[in-house]
Amino acid sequence: RPPRSTLFPYTTLFRSVGGPFKFDNDPDYPNKTPTKLVPTLEDDDFIVWESHTIVQYLCEQYGGEQWFPKDPKPRAIMRQWMDWVNCYLPQPHYAVFFSLTRLPPEEQNPEKIEAGRKQWAKQFNIVDAQLAKTDYIAGAEFSMADMILGPYVYRWKMLDIERPDHKNIDAYFERLKTRKVYQDHIMKPLS
Repeated sequence: RPPRSTLFPYTTLFRSVGGPFKFDNDPDYPNKTPTKLVPTLEDDDFIVWESHTIVQYLCEQYGGEQWFPKDPKPRAIMRQWMDWVNCYLPQPHYAVFFSLTRLPPEEQNPEKIEAGRKQWAKQFNIVDAQLAKTDYIAGAEFSMADMILGPYVYRWKMLDIERPDHKNIDAYFERLKTRKVYQDHIMKPLS
């Protein structure tokens, strides 16, 4: 294992399982998490699952003050946005993204997609209003909350759907696109 001098520098330690890989490269993977789903993180002999928990663990364990502040107030701001994303973005995201990218046209439900798009837009109005006040969702600096929000923003911006004018999200998206990790791991073809 390479030294851990900065957070998330070792993409070679990550491997894809599930999805099109069907756990073929790790047949024991379904036994590592009670949900039998991805993602799961193995850090030596410690296993943790659920993406938000994984992000928080990595930030706390390896990120230092920048990623996991000692002061509970900025940490709470980050976590509240992570919780908000988890509560309000997945349902409309799934209704739109999964319908448009994973279902053949004849199986898509246009009413469900449109209802999801409207709900997604309503939630992104909240994000846009916050980003009118701060460069990143939880403050002036990129944080673990942006690690959670960023993939949703990418899919929102890349899908061929009607979107309200969100100039603050547009500027935020431009900032995210300058980050190498975002380019390498998020800015992928939609599928």
